[in-house]
Amino acid sequence: MTTLTLPQPKHLLRLSDFTLLLVAMVWGTSYGAAKGALAFYPVLGFLAVRFTLTFVLLLPALLRAPAVQKRDALRTGLPLGMLMLGIFLCETFGVAHTQASNAAFLISLCVVLTPFAEWWLLGRRPAQAMFVFAAISLLGAALLGGGIAGRLSWGDGLMLAAAVLRAITVCQTSQLTRHSSASALALTAVQAGVIGIGSLLLALLMPGDLSALPTQAAFWQATLYLVLGCTVFAFFAQNWALKHSAPSRVALLTSTEPAFGALFAVLWLGESLSATAWLGGGLIVLAALWTTWRRS
Repeated sequence: MTTLTLPQPKHLLRLSDFTLLLVAMVWGTSYGAAKGALAFYPVLGFLAVRFTLTFVLLLPALLRAPAVQKRDALRTGLPLGMLMLGIFLCETFGVAHTQASNAAFLISLCVVLTPFAEWWLLGRRPAQAMFVFAAISLLGAALLGGGIAGRLSWGDGLMLAAAVLRAITVCQTSQLTRHSSASALALTAVQAGVIGIGSLLLALLMPGDLSALPTQAAFWQATLYLVLGCTVFAFFAQNWALKHSAPSRVALLTSTEPAFGALFAVLWLGESLSATAWLGGGLIVLAALWTTWRRS
């Protein structure tokens, strides 16, 4: 058995773990915010607005970057942006066509898929403990979501595709950014540009997805939160953390997203959870915390 070791200072390892947990917390609130925005605008139009705004905000960082960093940002950001475009298309359309419990369970499959993707794409086999606690995290996600009853729907299939793309993207990001001089902000700008332009082009091909922009304050509040919190901050933080952590650890720590999403739903949206769901959320959080303590 080969154990993955990373030549990183301990304070950076701890900081990357904390950062990834914070990203999971922010992402956990994104489903509710996105559903609120989608009540006013179609999926492709909404994605185009969200990521075009993100690109505009981050464009100065890309323009100010030295020529070498711009080149690296484009070299790494273009392929990663295409992968991220696929993820957001699958996730956003998937959530709209399946139950939230099924979506939470299926997207968490990326935790189990990532070690295998890492083994396949990077040629590194993670420590056995990562597989064990990935399984615990997956069990927690299943309890949190209540499992999947009956045959998979079209939305379930899209969420499964998003989970596969997430696992691949984590590995590819780790591989491409380790030898890249591009800053996290410049890389995020390129990724956001790819997603925004890609969504815009797709929306132009779909009648009705580029109607007049909504004027409701709720739409813009949700969109700005997703832009600033769930995209600018989360993308930047994850890109930075991936330089100091292994892909399987990143997937495991960000797998706490369903638990934070449940807490947001209960405390902010007024929803209720069963005892089984709380148990599942607890298993996910405990598995993530255990990996943090083990590394320290």
